[in-house]
Amino acid sequence: MKFTKMHGIGNDYIYVNTLDEFVADPPALAVAMSRPHFGVGADGLVLIGASDTADFDMRMFNADGSEGEMCGNAVRCIAKYVYERGLTQKTTLTLATKAGIKTLDLRIDAGQVTQVRVDMGEPMLAPAAIPVDLPGERVIDQPIAIGGQTWRMSCVSMGNPHAVIFVDDPSTFDVHDIGRQIERHPLFPRRTNVEFVRVHSREQLEMRVWERGSGETLACGTGAAAVVVAAVLNARTERSVRVKLLGGELHVHWDEADNHVYQSGPASFVFDGVWLAS
Repeated sequence: MKFTKMHGIGNDYIYVNTLDEFVADPPALAVAMSRPHFGVGADGLVLIGASDTADFDMRMFNADGSEGEMCGNAVRCIAKYVYERGLTQKTTLTLATKAGIKTLDLRIDAGQVTQVRVDMGEPMLAPAAIPVDLPGERVIDQPIAIGGQTWRMSCVSMGNPHAVIFVDDPSTFDVHDIGRQIERHPLFPRRTNVEFVRVHSREQLEMRVWERGSGETLACGTGAAAVVVAAVLNARTERSVRVKLLGGELHVHWDEADNHVYQSGPASFVFDGVWLAS
């Protein structure tokens, strides 16, 4: 089976074009291929396929085999893949995901996709839509008790659940321990992604992310979008923000007119390969 490894600012996935390849058991393949040392090594597996409702379809599976609804970095990689591999000549694409259809605008330079702007859609703030088992219309700056300590979290869904926590310094924060516990906290019936965020200014944020099903990753596109929404709702930033992640930087804009979140960033090929394992 042919595959391609790509990354969006360090958030790396294995991409399989199911227009040409057949994947019988995506969850098992995601686990096998994502393993470092024994597999390819990645944050998960992404399948690119045909769609009846959009230009292409995306399914993504975390490193533990669980299926996610959406990945902001993966959709940019898919845009680069389908354009540069000759599957489309369009510079505005639609992509069907489990979080709805996303629109991608490609910036082209000398035949290469250098940037992709993604319409991430509207953030969902109602607890039942995220989902998080708390009362009220929104979960903004609410306490959560972990290991004898209390943290303040704001919850947002960008088609997948996020818990955003503002901290003094993400670089020294125990992301692995606290992130793992919050991911599987009983408040989150479908688990959650967790972002730990430092506010540098009204226009710049720094974050680390613990991704549901994968652990800490170098970047998370939906997480960066959720972080900006949470920062605006907590009156910490403006609506257009540069978000610094371990793997690079994204620009995020939460538009007041249409309530959509727009995200811009790069995508990169790493290598092509052939998977021979049974």
